[in-house]
Parts: sequence; structure tokens; C-alpha cells
Amino acid sequence: MLVQSVHTQSPQESRRGRTPSPAWDQAIVLSNRGPVSLERGTDGSLRSRRSSGGLITALEPLIRACAATWVACGTQAGDAEGEAGGFDVRCATSRYRLRYVCPSAEEYRGYYYGFANEGLWPLCHAVCVQPVFRPTDFFAYRSVNRRFAAAVANEATCADPLLLVQDYHLGLAPRELRYRLPAATMVSFWHIPWPSLHVLRVCPWARELVDGLLASDIAGFQTPDDCTNFVNAAERILGASVDQSSGIVRYRGRETRAGAYPVSVEWNNDVVRATPPAAVCREQVRRELGLPADTLMGVGVDRLDYTKGINEKFLAIERLLEQQPALRARFVFVQVAEPSRECLPEYRSARERLIATARRVNERFGGESNGPIRLLESRHTPEEVYRLYRAADVCHVGSLRDGMNLVAKEFICARDDEHGVLVLSDCTGAALQLRDALLINPWSIESSSGALWKALTMPETEQVNRMRRLRLSVADADAGCWARRLLADAESTRGTKRLVEAHAPVAQLSA
Repeated sequence: MLVQSVHTQSPQESRRGRTPSPAWDQAIVLSNRGPVSLERGTDGSLRSRRSSGGLITALEPLIRACAATWVACGTQAGDAEGEAGGFDVRCATSRYRLRYVCPSAEEYRGYYYGFANEGLWPLCHAVCVQPVFRPTDFFAYRSVNRRFAAAVANEATCADPLLLVQDYHLGLAPRELRYRLPAATMVSFWHIPWPSLHVLRVCPWARELVDGLLASDIAGFQTPDDCTNFVNAAERILGASVDQSSGIVRYRGRETRAGAYPVSVEWNNDVVRATPPAAVCREQVRRELGLPADTLMGVGVDRLDYTKGINEKFLAIERLLEQQPALRARFVFVQVAEPSRECLPEYRSARERLIATARRVNERFGGESNGPIRLLESRHTPEEVYRLYRAADVCHVGSLRDGMNLVAKEFICARDDEHGVLVLSDCTGAALQLRDALLINPWSIESSSGALWKALTMPETEQVNRMRRLRLSVADADAGCWARRLLADAESTRGTKRLVEAHAPVAQLSA
């Protein structure tokens, strides 16, 4: 079945060239969220809308390079039609196949909201939210992971495809896939932090998770610390043989290479090129928000999630205005907070806290309708977000812990005028690469408020010099670079395996 229209970005040259096509006959991607969401029109046809989120942003160049099949979890109307037969999805410049796995509502609750997001998400982020682990949730998680593996095996058209398993929703899928497609080359990428050993042991099924990922040929993580934590878990929990210097883990007679592959954004993408110049964006955004032309504007773009430190940002703004009275009539902070996982109590509590804080701060410094914090609780398109990036004097990324955080890199990518200042939490993976941002401890209100003041008063020359270095950093390690590294290492791994297999009979004869 052919979906009528899909809005995706066309491939662009990165600073280091195009992402090469891999040598596999077939590549299959597995992720909880698919690249598009499908809606049925009044005429009965299926129409699509590009999905949002950092994972989709990072994967797009890789998918275009592979011309892959994409297996995702279907939860919307129309998705179930793609479970048995799948969809052919026509993109701007390529074509790939979209296949859905459609669990029941009860099974999805246990798999996604339960084990993945009440259990693994708080466990891995470790921000003072108690993880909840229920046997029924784990059984649902295992069942959905098996259904993903079965769907992939059904889609496989050759014995040795490239399998790209994405994120914490599918921690058991690699082991299930290894049973069904033993000759496949498999890359698993864990997009969120991997916890330290003593934190991981809180999970009753830690052993199964580590065992699941070790069925991969490559286990990819965001940072070297994540790799170290994973390798230590393999050694201490499973008794695997590890080489700390190379990240090679030997277990069950096979090798898995653990490596750091920091994800990024696509440089000079279509949205960037279509966004008006910074001066135009400033005028448009200030007019839409009813702000004077000389208003200093900060921006934050996050899912409404307790790990993103939104409430802490609001407290830092309050402290800034306490200490700098001259800013009270001039500074406005626009916070995009896309609703997320609203059925979970911790997310509802987080929303109530930040709304209460925003209301209190606004009442102190200007009134509820025209205070310094403008909280926008809605999904914004990439075009709307990039206009905010270009209009802002400062972008504040205050995650309490984050695997990477692509908002920081999107802001840099947007600022081709070489102005604007990035205030960035040092608890993000992005902080390891973006050293010319103003790095903060997001738990410290003083650290954040001081950085905001420095950003708002930074001389133009320093802004330009910092932004030039940040832009070089992102351009030299964009999403295309991430895809090339993963594909090159996967191809190298496949070559090594074939070499070993070719010499295995000779070795046995000589023995």
C-alpha cells in the first residue's frame, strides 16, 4: 500500500560528504516511533505527517542512505493496516517500506508506559523519580519485543540484512532477532544514558537487558561514560569477558563492540534554508507575542518531561530578575513544552509544578498576562521552532540529565547569523562537544541565573566567536557523520565475521 504524501527533508551534503549507501542487500530499522504518523482522510485515504523527536531527526540521513524497511510500533488509527502487509512510503528523494507492530491497548500500556517509561526512563536518567517495575509490565515489554523480532524476520528478504535497533524500548529485541536471523549484522543504539552499575541493579531484569543488547554486533551509546557503564554491567552482572580499552565484550561465544556515537542534527537542512533571516524572525515573533521591538528574548524547547529541568529554568529566571531589576521590563522567556506521557502521574505532577512556578514568577514581575515567562504547551512544527531559535538572544537547555539533547545543536544549526548565546546543562551529552556554550549546573539556580545574565550582556564580538566555533563543531559532526560512522563500523564488523567464518573449517582441520 502506498501512502499518499510524506513530508521529509531531502538529503543534503554535510561538510564531510554524503552518507554512502551500505553494501547490504537489505537494511531494517526498528524503533518505537515511526518516521511518520498516519491519519485517515474523509475520502478514506491514508495521509501522513512527519514525526517529531530527536531519534527521528538523527535517523533520517541514515535511512535515506540505506533505503530501508522501517518497523515501528503502531498506535494510531490506520496503523493496524500496516501490521500484516506494511506500507510503501514515498519520500522526497527515496522510497522505503514502513511496517507496523500493533500491540493491544493493554499490552502497549505495559510495554511503553509501564516498563519503558515508568521503569527504564527514570532508572537511566536518575533525577530523583522512583522507577516502578512490575512483572506484568516486563512481560508486556518482552512480548512486544518478540513481536518486533517476528515482524523483522517476516520482512527480511535475505539471510544477512543490516538490523538497526533503536533505543530503550527494544532492549530485548536483539537477542530475539539473533535467534531468527543468526547471520544478520546488528547495531543497537541506546539513545538515553546507560546507568552506572549500582543504579542498574535496581531493575529486577537488568540481566535480561544486558544479555539482550549483547546479541548485537555493535552496541552504540551517546558518551564514553555510557559505554564504560555498559561494559562494566556485562562483566559484573553476566560474567562476560571484556576488553576495557577496545570496548569488546565476549559472551556466549560471540563478540560485541561497545562504542560512543554521539548523535546530531542534519546540517544545512531544508528547514534551516527555508527559515527567514534572523532579523525577520525577530520582528515576526515579537509581533506575534505582542512584545516591544527592544525586548530581550530567551527560548527553551523541550518535551514536558521532568528530566528537562523546565521548572528549574523558571526558578533561575526568577532569581535573575530579583538580582537585575533593569531586566524586569525587557526580558521575556518563551518556553515551548510539548505535552508528553500525560497519563503518567510523574508527568502530571511535573506539569503542575512548572505551571505554578510560571504563574508565581509572572505575578511577581508583570502580571499573569504579560509576565516574563510565556509557556506554550503545544506541539510546534520544525518551521515554528527554527523561527524561535533565530529570533532569540539566548537558548537555554537545562536538562537535569540527557543522553545528548539535539535542541542545543538545532539552535546552533539555525544561527547562520552567528549571533545568539547557548546556555547548556553540563548534564547533557551535548556538553562534551559544545564547549563554547555557557555551561551550567542545572541543579544550581545561581549557576543558571548567572549564565543567563552573562548571555544577555555578552559583547557581540564574543557572541560571534563562540557561535562560529560551535557551528564548526556541529557541522563537522552532524547526523550524516553519525550515520557514516555506524555504517562503516557495521560493515567492518561484517567483514571480520566473514573472514572468521571463511577460516573456521581450516582451523578445525588443523586442530
